[in-house]
Amino acid sequence: MSRPYTLFTGQWADLPFEEVARLASGWGYDGLEIAVSGDHLDAWRWDEPGYVESKLAVLEKYNLKVWAISNHLKGQAVCDDPIDFRHEAIVGSKVWGDGEPEGVRQRAAEEMKHTARLARALGVGTVVGFTGSSIWQYLAMFPPVPEKVIDAGYQDFADRWNPILDVFDECGVRFAHEVHPSEIAYDYWTTVRTLEAIGHREAFGLNWDPSHFMWQGIDPVSFIWDFKDRIYHVDCKDTKLRPTGRNTVLGSHLPWGDPRRGWDFVSAGRGDVPWESSFRALTAIGYNGPISVEWEDAGMDRLHGAPEALAALKKYDFPASNTSFDAAFSQD
Repeated sequence: MSRPYTLFTGQWADLPFEEVARLASGWGYDGLEIAVSGDHLDAWRWDEPGYVESKLAVLEKYNLKVWAISNHLKGQAVCDDPIDFRHEAIVGSKVWGDGEPEGVRQRAAEEMKHTARLARALGVGTVVGFTGSSIWQYLAMFPPVPEKVIDAGYQDFADRWNPILDVFDECGVRFAHEVHPSEIAYDYWTTVRTLEAIGHREAFGLNWDPSHFMWQGIDPVSFIWDFKDRIYHVDCKDTKLRPTGRNTVLGSHLPWGDPRRGWDFVSAGRGDVPWESSFRALTAIGYNGPISVEWEDAGMDRLHGAPEALAALKKYDFPASNTSFDAAFSQD
């Protein structure tokens, strides 16, 4: 199975879009997973004459394609409670406005609708992103949290995201939610409940990123099989686990790259993700979409790491067998 390889531009939004395209092309990537961030994409300009054409022209210039775009940062603000200084730093002035929390949520939801329209204009069928969550703050469940509060959190998610997904349906675009701590779905059981909350509507699927599973103790291979009909996109990032008896999976409020942490994100191929088993599982479920490298490693230069990660992943992404073993062993 030959799958295209893309570079997710979220960690490169400090560079001009054309510069990222030039780099990715030179490294051998097939395309980009373009983030709605920096000058890479602006969802509010989806219907501006010439805007989409200008982005496609850059891709064509560097012989790149786009199969998915992402809008993690604004999606985060759709359901989050509280909305605070952290969001002001990531959502941009148009969505932040005067900072009144419900206004931020509403503008974030509107941008997600525009993102679906932008995807359609680009000829893209998948948007990757976050949902936010009004109940992530209750993760520890202490002080005790009544069940009705958790129920209300999933209802809040459904109430806020169903109108967004209606626009996705109108545009013929799917949303691939990245299962991730701080989101409405962050592990197996919360993913089950999230899908139930919206009636398993087909517009809402999953972005498989194993890096967030590893430190939580989730088997990334089983997750592929459990949700085989919902894996709409794949992001590849790696995690190195280093428990010492002093640190924990909670990170201890230590910054990325600090050697005292119990885990850290590392360049793909340098951590503990079982890549070969994962790619075999993706092949088994028939996933033939892009393999997108989300490069993140606080201890490595990204200009070295991004091409290295591409080569590391391709080593495990071999073609599936086209031979029936029953037939092979039945030969004289």
